[in-house]
Amino acid sequence: MFERLAQGFVCIVPVLLLVACSSRTMAPKKDTLAQTAPSSERARAPDLDFTPKNRPRAEYMPLRLGGVFPRYPALEPQVAFWRRVYAEWSRSQVALHDDRHMGVVYEVVDLPGDARGGLTPSQKALVQERLDYWKYRLRRLEDKLASRAPLDAADLQLARRIGEHVDVRTAIQGAAERLRYQRGLRERFKRGLEISGRYHEHFRRIFRDAGLPEELAFLPHVESSFQANARSSAGAIGIWQFTAGAAKTFMNGQDSVSARLDPIASAHGAARYLSHAYGKLGSWPLAVTSYNHGIGGMQKAKNRYGHDFERIVQDYDHPLFGFASRNYYAEFLAASEIASDPERFFPEGVAYENPLDHAPSPFVVAGDPPVQRFRPVSHEAQVESPKPSHSHDAKFSKPLHGKAGQRPVASNSHPAAQAKIKIKTVPVSRSGEKLRIARLR
Repeated sequence: MFERLAQGFVCIVPVLLLVACSSRTMAPKKDTLAQTAPSSERARAPDLDFTPKNRPRAEYMPLRLGGVFPRYPALEPQVAFWRRVYAEWSRSQVALHDDRHMGVVYEVVDLPGDARGGLTPSQKALVQERLDYWKYRLRRLEDKLASRAPLDAADLQLARRIGEHVDVRTAIQGAAERLRYQRGLRERFKRGLEISGRYHEHFRRIFRDAGLPEELAFLPHVESSFQANARSSAGAIGIWQFTAGAAKTFMNGQDSVSARLDPIASAHGAARYLSHAYGKLGSWPLAVTSYNHGIGGMQKAKNRYGHDFERIVQDYDHPLFGFASRNYYAEFLAASEIASDPERFFPEGVAYENPLDHAPSPFVVAGDPPVQRFRPVSHEAQVESPKPSHSHDAKFSKPLHGKAGQRPVASNSHPAAQAKIKIKTVPVSRSGEKLRIARLR
């Protein structure tokens, strides 16, 4: 009997040992970015997962606006940023953000006092104080990650914020130098929508008659917010921001102040410029960006990266291809998106001004330019551009946004017409002297 008990005990012991081993509780791995670490804890940089958690996506619009303006996944953070600038953040708010990784917004500062005009001395001091604070935080995090030093709770919080959009280890390098502030433009953009009621249908018809995409009529939202008397420090004036040199070339020599301030005459000039830019560059992203950076500048970028517009925006390194040029196409997409669906972004309603019954202009700017025509192609294709007798680069550059004007509004229904766009044979204008068009400061 004892022998049987001994044999049974020998058999039971291994089973009990196996059960005991399998029932041990394993400690879960710590996801330091998903948890809020107490101030007493320290996390070493090598243990952190810094892969971005949010991927850019088009939240509102289809892949192409009107079928001809492509949306690029890598540019979606920029488009989303400018949507917030135009339709969410007011003039009493200033966003502190990374000027390369536009999805990274560190703080939105609420300005005290009157925010209708430029920043007051006290408001400037507040913005500078917050800039200095974030520069300190970013430099400290960069130093700690470089030296693999422990991160405290504040460091982890900042790393998580950056890591929602980009890889922290890459983005933190030089982040303090990329810190930038952007004032909200919601009131200014809404006022531009109201004013656009007067001209929108006329502008669409001008581009349609020129064989161009009608959505180009939204470009003044980026250039001037439809302020007819907009003036820049570079001498550009009017809704379409023409300089005298640009007007001489693309407005049939009508370079007077009155002609450039005329919305209809300058719209004809803008159509002639954009048709020429498209013929030279063969892509609407490149042509639209050239309104800021110039045809010659965009041709250099195209020579390096072809029609890979994402790489141009992200990688093209030229001292004149700065923040405004990198963001111009994204601004145009965001402005077009908002103007096409104002009820979504301005649920309180937009009081559009009454449209002009007709579009009189004493300045002769329409008609075919005296050069051969070209056949437009899709944005992926190469273009064999005509060679006019006097060929020079047309360069457009401008600083960032200006001040919103306050004017009485008139009630009217949404004027924008939804139309299918066809690209057909359009004339090419003759290029002229080196030009500069600057946006209203």
